[in-house]
Amino acid sequence: MRNTARWAMTLGMTATAVCGPLSGAALANPGQAPTALYAPSALVLTVGHGESAIAATPERAVTLTCAPTPAGTHPAAGPACAELRGVGGDFDALTARDGVMCTKQYDPVVVTVDGVWQGKRVSYERTFSNDCMKNAYGTGVFSF
Repeated sequence: MRNTARWAMTLGMTATAVCGPLSGAALANPGQAPTALYAPSALVLTVGHGESAIAATPERAVTLTCAPTPAGTHPAAGPACAELRGVGGDFDALTARDGVMCTKQYDPVVVTVDGVWQGKRVSYERTFSNDCMKNAYGTGVFSF
């Protein structure tokens, strides 16, 4: 009989410890719940000289994470994320800034982007005629 009483007391104390926070005040005030969930946005951008990603050896690579906050090794992560949000993550929608003067020298530069933008897989490649043209696009996504 003593083993049964000891077992019942142990079971009661365990139930109180586990279920105690679920009763009374804990149910009335559930605490701070997350206000919003975010889809991941993490990209790897590379640049190299050549006419295509297959022909070019990457010379530089940076990471860009835009959710929940701008981060990564990209030198201008905040403006780059803001610019990408402005075009809905569509790299083809990035346009050259007005007033940028570049030479017509042909020294092809290829930029690749791979990763995830707001939960969707992204794979992008674009060849620019030279570094100046690459840096003229947008406010800094390709300036690294």
